[in-house]
Amino acid sequence: MEASNIPDDVRRYIVQCVPSVPYLEAIMLMSAKAGGSWDARQLAQRLYLDEPRAESLLHELSAAGIATADADGRWHFAPTTPHLAELLARLVDIYARHLVEVSTLVHSKSNRKARLFADAFVWRKDK
Repeated sequence: MEASNIPDDVRRYIVQCVPSVPYLEAIMLMSAKAGGSWDARQLAQRLYLDEPRAESLLHELSAAGIATADADGRWHFAPTTPHLAELLARLVDIYARHLVEVSTLVHSKSNRKARLFADAFVWRKDK
C-alpha cells in the first residue's frame, strides 16, 4: 500500500474539522482571494450550490475561525490564529496536488458517520 501524501496533522484536521468537500472548496476559493470578499450568492455560483447552503457554509467557516463577516455582510478569509492560517495553507496546497486522496478521506469520514447513524436503527437480538 502506498504511503499517504497527507501529513498526519493535516489528515487529523480533515477528519476532525472538514465536514464536506464543498466546505473544503470554500476554504480554497476564499484563501485564493485573501483580502477579497464574498457573499453567499458568489460562493453558491462558484461551488454550484444553492444560496442557503452557501450561506450555511459561510457560517460554518465563521464558527471554525476561518472566515468573518463585515458590517456589510461580506465574508472574508480570516483564520483566527497564525497556526490555523498555516495549516489551512498547507491543506489547500495538499488538496490541489492530491485532490482524489483528500476528497476520498472527507467522503470516507462522512460515510462512516452515516453507517454509525444507520447502525443505531438496526434491531439486534439480545443474547
